Amino acid sequence: MKKPIKHVLVPEHKKLSEKEKKALLEKFNITIKELPQILKTDPAIQGLNAKEGDIIMIKRNSPTAGESIYYRVVVSSE
Repeated sequence: MKKPIKHVLVPEHKKLSEKEKKALLEKFNITIKELPQILKTDPAIQGLNAKEGDIIMIKRNSPTAGESIYYRVVVSSE
């Protein structure tokens, strides 16, 4: 298994657990199809053992907000 990419320009990526995934969808009252997508083959998530339908939390440093959190759903490359 590959390790996650550790580089100053690559933000932190974390796969959400099923419990966290359910809580996120309920909190924002959305379905998984309404989330932006990230490819299963994306190099940034290779070490996370992500499968299609998983949700990835991305933490980015922001000069104005301090830290911004984004969510993406894993999709296949087809």
